[in-house]
Amino acid sequence: MGTAAQVLAVINGIVLITVGLLESFRHADQRLYPIFLIKPEDTAAVRMWSFNLGFYNMIWGLFAITGVVLVNSGEVTVGRTMVAMMCIAHAILGIILIISERRLWISGVGQSLFPVVILLLMFA
Repeated sequence: MGTAAQVLAVINGIVLITVGLLESFRHADQRLYPIFLIKPEDTAAVRMWSFNLGFYNMIWGLFAITGVVLVNSGEVTVGRTMVAMMCIAHAILGIILIISERRLWISGVGQSLFPVVILLLMFA
């Protein structure tokens, strides 16, 4: 696994952890409305799914970073597999986000772009 793929995987992991923290703990912040599209009157209703979704993203981010650590610790196959799984999942999830809510197309592209580039670097 090349250096560029590793760097992008770590960056993607950090982004996922950051977004997860925002989803879990700041979803009611109206400054984040352009990202989450949550209206003030809906914050209580979406708290449970937003909290859980945030933790899903944080865990995926930890998988990406852990995968890179494993690659550099000699566990290349396991590490590459973890990074590849994260990338495949988020490439697909970004497309699903775009399909399900067109107003979030920038978020969907952002969710898919790094993972697709990482996969290309890993397997092309």
